[in-house]
Amino acid sequence: MNNHTTNAITFDIEDYFQVETLRPLIEFDDWPRFELRVAQSVCKLLEIVHAHSIRATFFVLGWIAERTPDVVREIRRHGHEIACHGYAHRMIYEQTPEEFRQDIRRAKAILEDITGDKIVGYRAPTFSITERTLWALDILAEEGFDYDSSIFPVRHDRYGFPDWSRYIEVVKLRNGATITEAPPLTLRCFGLNLPVAGGGYFRLAPLWFSAFAIRRMNSEGHPAVIYLHPWELDPAQPRFPLPPLPRFRHYVNLATTEVKLRRLLASGSFAGLRDIIAQPPHVSL
Repeated sequence: MNNHTTNAITFDIEDYFQVETLRPLIEFDDWPRFELRVAQSVCKLLEIVHAHSIRATFFVLGWIAERTPDVVREIRRHGHEIACHGYAHRMIYEQTPEEFRQDIRRAKAILEDITGDKIVGYRAPTFSITERTLWALDILAEEGFDYDSSIFPVRHDRYGFPDWSRYIEVVKLRNGATITEAPPLTLRCFGLNLPVAGGGYFRLAPLWFSAFAIRRMNSEGHPAVIYLHPWELDPAQPRFPLPPLPRFRHYVNLATTEVKLRRLLASGSFAGLRDIIAQPPHVSL
């Protein structure tokens, strides 16, 4: 990859049983019944980024932080940014504005109590800030967040806002405030935005394709935003009976994620999202 642009590496800290794919099988109230495996996976992530002298951003789920505060402290001890992934991993379009406000307020308070730092970054579960939930940006600004990384400018059955900008931009909100939006990496091809930022896309695609997409974004004058989850480096996680498409999305290439991540980080310059956010011109909703 080897260019002079520093790109963002981010991790959404949730466990294997909390993903949207498993919602039909596992309700929120069932979570305490399952083995927590997140600590060992986060330790692996910390070792990987330390090996490349990278400071990353960790979007931590409030429910996880509440039960494993030492994991949050360890992330902070290594010099990484702690950001917010909400509390209960509920899609925003399944919440009322007040429910959303209470969810992020609860998670933010937990993280700030553990770290002693102001939490300024947010990422929604399953990128669920869409065209119909843009009100969430106003609430985020009102609750003290400086940036968001929840709008994925693609078409998808669960999320997506294909007409949104592909670049990090400062957004002027309807309530008069501003917030910086940092969309995950996409590749513009034949008039469409292809998702290549991370997660299942990173696991499925060959590494050269991800590297090509990063180079293309950098050639357009912008940093790329990459994301992964700790459970994606845990091929021994318990498996659940899922329909073919969700099973493929969730389990494809788990055994190779760690190697691909190490190779990706060795090929370029990466940092936490807060450290690379610029201040380009404002856009209006």
